[in-house]
Amino acid sequence: MSSPQKVVIIGAGPGGLSSAMILANRGFEVTVVEKAPRVGGRSAELKVGDYSFDTGPTFLHQKFTLDEIFAETGRCSDDYMDFVKLDPMTRLTWDEETSIETTYDIEKMAANIAEVFPGDEEGYRRFMKDHAPKLRAIYPCLQKPYHKITAYLRSELLKVIPYIATSKSVVDVLDTFFKDDRLKLAFTFQAKYLGMSPWKCPALFSILSYTEYKYGIYHVQGGLCKISEGMAKAAEEDGAKILLSTAMKEVVFENGNAKGVKLENGELLEADHVIMNADYAHAMVNLMNGASKPEEEMGSKKFSCSTFMLYLGLDKIYEDEPHHHILFADDYAQNVNDIRGEKVVSDDMSVYVRNSSITDPTVAPEGHSQLYILVPTINTRHGHDWEATKQEYRDKVLQRIEERTGMKDLREHIVAERILTPTDWRDEGDIFMGATFNLAHTIDQMLYFRPHNRLKGYKNLYLVGGGTHPGSGLPTILESGRISSNMLCDSEGVSYSRADLAPEFLA
Repeated sequence: MSSPQKVVIIGAGPGGLSSAMILANRGFEVTVVEKAPRVGGRSAELKVGDYSFDTGPTFLHQKFTLDEIFAETGRCSDDYMDFVKLDPMTRLTWDEETSIETTYDIEKMAANIAEVFPGDEEGYRRFMKDHAPKLRAIYPCLQKPYHKITAYLRSELLKVIPYIATSKSVVDVLDTFFKDDRLKLAFTFQAKYLGMSPWKCPALFSILSYTEYKYGIYHVQGGLCKISEGMAKAAEEDGAKILLSTAMKEVVFENGNAKGVKLENGELLEADHVIMNADYAHAMVNLMNGASKPEEEMGSKKFSCSTFMLYLGLDKIYEDEPHHHILFADDYAQNVNDIRGEKVVSDDMSVYVRNSSITDPTVAPEGHSQLYILVPTINTRHGHDWEATKQEYRDKVLQRIEERTGMKDLREHIVAERILTPTDWRDEGDIFMGATFNLAHTIDQMLYFRPHNRLKGYKNLYLVGGGTHPGSGLPTILESGRISSNMLCDSEGVSYSRADLAPEFLA
């Protein structure tokens, strides 16, 4: 480039920050506008008194994708954050009698299965062996854009047609490996990253559980919010400007292309390229300045579930409780059906609890701890009145935790608290329908049929985040930032070298 081209990125979430890192390093003049006072978006730090929480994601899987983003700018992610690989990974509990600890150690996991679900350990070994080539085939397809229908003719995609062109679900896949229905749930709950029912989630997404059991999961000391903070620091080191507490009003267009971004204060940030890291559906309805889509049209699409959140500061530490704990609903299938139906808030709910203070002393005062509690639930499509019911629902969630864990006196030790309901996600987070996992990942909303990384109809307006390809989940959101950045560079003839650490892990 004879002179640096200007790129304005809307939103300092992980997708926007991965783009900021890459493009600033490649010589573009990058400005990131973020309405919040801190970076991270749904991955930002949330403070409640003296306690620090992750707003959204609570562990990192497929760490090599994050490592690649840093490597592309000549950096090492370990220099910017402190990773802890967890073992055991998660405790899964079905009732007061049945629990299992999960681990990335294949033989240890097989032994755990043999103890709790005797006879299914060989099915686990077959699952792990079967999914290695499946991931090797699918992974390269998640690193390429699908803005042209001819993308389906790429040789690497042709190899995965058998995994995509099938009516089978994740549960159908697991039926071939495991006999016990409870154990199958240990390999299906990852579908929550996509906000989908495992009975409806396309079969190819069985690779999600495989990546966890193969490569493990990581905590970041201080919370996963430190990933966004580390990425922001790296981007700024290469000259990117990150404007916090800076709300944008709309994208400005001229002759069908994005000219820049107009801020709420009236200022125009001119740009040669604009990258949108806002919630996709919210942006299309509210931020497109005359080119917006009607809310009714956007609402006709399929969306993920939402989440009911509790962030609790405690005056004690539950040392004997696990870092991650999932309590399954008694009737998990009915719970999932309630969520998919988008009308019924289940009293028989599944609950995820993160007790990271046993690993991380930095997130609470000495002798204290914090709990992050997530309950998958309905989005706001049908207008459930969460303001009227949130306190009652909060008590039901806490009662379930007290009944199913060792935290029998939990409510006696709460000294700080914040609740986020699906309505809060919608109104405070600008998330369409409060659907925290964005558009559903159905076959008709994937690859070419998902919003394109370069927004259709525009030459210089790009999308990153869970609402575009490859989809929801922290690693895929990071990848979306890289895909869109590479497309932008290709359009300007800017050469680059791609960091590719995957072969080492996928071998």
